Amino acid sequence: MRIDIISLFSDTLGDVLSESIIGRATERGILKIYCHQLRDYTLNKQKQVDDYPYGGGMGMILAADPLYRCWAHIKEECDGSGYTIMTSPRGTKLVQSVACRLAEEQNHLILVCGHYEGVDERFVEECVDEEMSIGDFVMTGGEIAALAIADSVCRLIPGVLSSPECYENESHYSGLLEHPQYTRPAEWHGKKVPDILMSGNHGAIEQWKHEQSLEITATRRPDMIEKAALNDKDRAFLKKIMQNTTKTDENA
Repeated sequence: MRIDIISLFSDTLGDVLSESIIGRATERGILKIYCHQLRDYTLNKQKQVDDYPYGGGMGMILAADPLYRCWAHIKEECDGSGYTIMTSPRGTKLVQSVACRLAEEQNHLILVCGHYEGVDERFVEECVDEEMSIGDFVMTGGEIAALAIADSVCRLIPGVLSSPECYENESHYSGLLEHPQYTRPAEWHGKKVPDILMSGNHGAIEQWKHEQSLEITATRRPDMIEKAALNDKDRAFLKKIMQNTTKTDENA
């Protein structure tokens, strides 16, 4: 997987992506990540990349030409490859299924970090394959969003994590939130690790984890539980949980 990021803060992005799991995968050659300074692709002495919007309005707009020059340089270097994503509040919301789609279908992503008040729409129309958002809020720039996209996709690439199980049992991957996790010591501040996790009964442990995921998802994200693929046993467990919750509320 290759990822190119076009940004006004390329050094900062490069520093973040060279650390931890993503950094080690890059060192092993599993990932190739390049951060491009947009100002290097301007033709003016001031290296200005923005200008005032036609029609008036607050803020500045990223100009199409420097973005295009950088994008075209990447495309030429990679023989025309590269699925281009621009960070934007109006884009597709980044969820786990989107990250999986990108990891499975693409081997080269070009991430364009939106900035200022927006980006000249002509660049978007000509060069961008998909706009993407990390949530229903607005930030000062798209760098954090680009990092989120890169990280969520890269960790799904074979070899980046030690095993697919590292992400297959996590929140959102299976449509459920993850079960609680514990580590040593067995007792901390008077709170003990659930006995089932130290029982050695792997079948019972897996069942407990699954039931915990069901309960947490139903309680915290009922919108997710409505879409989850549940079997009859899952439904019976949730029905029992809801009945117990109702009884508790009535006795309160």
